[in-house]
Amino acid sequence: MKQVEIGKKVPNFKLSATGGKEVKLSDFEGSKIVIYFYPRDNTPGCIQEGKDFKGRARSFANHNVKIIGLSRDSINSHQKFKDKYKFPFDLLSDSGEKVCKLFNVIKIKNMYGKKVRGIERSTFLLDEKGLLRQEWRKVRIQDHVNEVLEAVKALD
Repeated sequence: MKQVEIGKKVPNFKLSATGGKEVKLSDFEGSKIVIYFYPRDNTPGCIQEGKDFKGRARSFANHNVKIIGLSRDSINSHQKFKDKYKFPFDLLSDSGEKVCKLFNVIKIKNMYGKKVRGIERSTFLLDEKGLLRQEWRKVRIQDHVNEVLEAVKALD
């Protein structure tokens, strides 16, 4: 499958989601979508990022935006993570890395002096037609959610 490009339609995909659901990208047609890829459930940076999106969820909803969190963790892990922090959006499991590869977020990273393969924290904004409008790679968490919200407002 070809990788996503700014200004192009993102190919439809289907993944398991929290709440026992199967979610397809096409389910969100007519809404803007923020897809944020994060490395791992219940790690400090991922907790903070999820809390930041949760804290601004109403503002995103006011601009017709659906939020999706996505990592390689299992649905069981995602469900516990979502329940613990009461995230108002679904977390999707991409254990097979199909969508991670589509968005080119799997990278070799340096963790405590070791090379490890994992998700590079990244966020993508799609418009109502499923076109990729903006991407943020190598995300630093501080103020990131506000930056994404400003990009959403600019699309209105």
